[in-house]
Amino acid sequence: MPVLALISAILVVTLEQYVEWKYGIAGIIGLLLLTVGIKAHSPGVSSAGALLLALLVTRPAL
Repeated sequence: MPVLALISAILVVTLEQYVEWKYGIAGIIGLLLLTVGIKAHSPGVSSAGALLLALLVTRPAL
């Protein structure tokens, strides 16, 4: 079980670093809103985070 927790922690940190490198502070805020909204069972907060991340991802296509 500790190995699974270690692997998941490494994946989370890697994802956060990638989002920060690729999308900057706005990406970290979007990821934070999405995570907090899911953990708090708040659809409004998680939707705002998902919307921010979606806008950041599709920005070059617009």
